[in-house]
Amino acid sequence: MVRSDRPTRARAPLKAGAAGERAEQVLAPISEVPDDLVELGYIGDAYGIRGWIKVQPHTGEGEGLLSADRWYFRRPGESTYSMAHVLHSRGHSGTVVAQLRGSANRTAAEALKGLQVWVPRSAFPTAGEDEFYWVDLIGAQVTNLQDEVLGKVVGLLDNGVHTVLRVAYETAPVDGKPAKTAERLIPFVGRYVQTVDVDAGRIVADWGLDY
Repeated sequence: MVRSDRPTRARAPLKAGAAGERAEQVLAPISEVPDDLVELGYIGDAYGIRGWIKVQPHTGEGEGLLSADRWYFRRPGESTYSMAHVLHSRGHSGTVVAQLRGSANRTAAEALKGLQVWVPRSAFPTAGEDEFYWVDLIGAQVTNLQDEVLGKVVGLLDNGVHTVLRVAYETAPVDGKPAKTAERLIPFVGRYVQTVDVDAGRIVADWGLDY
């Protein structure tokens, strides 16, 4: 989550673990998936020896992961999902560590490596005034005060001081060379970001085309 005024599904085939533990022992088959799933990260590794996993969030500080009591999973390139109940979760050095029901040892946790982690958007806590979830800003069109289109938000960065919008746009052809995609980096602070309309997917920033 960021503040605008900050300083600034049947189960997919799964691999067996080295000692015979299988991801299927943790993940439950599902026939339906929520229609508001958001991909929030992936399982990067096991954490400790008691079945905990380490999730690398795609954005933010694990927003959405810590509030959900069940996570959905999919392997890259697959189309089907599975689900597991979250017994414990907490932030840990830029990642989220968690224990899923049925994961009792490191071997079981290691069998889950590589899975994408999805959470229903409806499971997120309500954002406060002037607060926005990163996932809600992705895809928003950014225009400036002159109503010129600056591009679309394709990601966000946190430089330790404030959040920065990554705004992608198409450059004009030059000397016969085709147009290409470039990025503008716009600090997500009140000095530059004037309005954010999540429902309309629109952000207005005090930023020039030539910045």
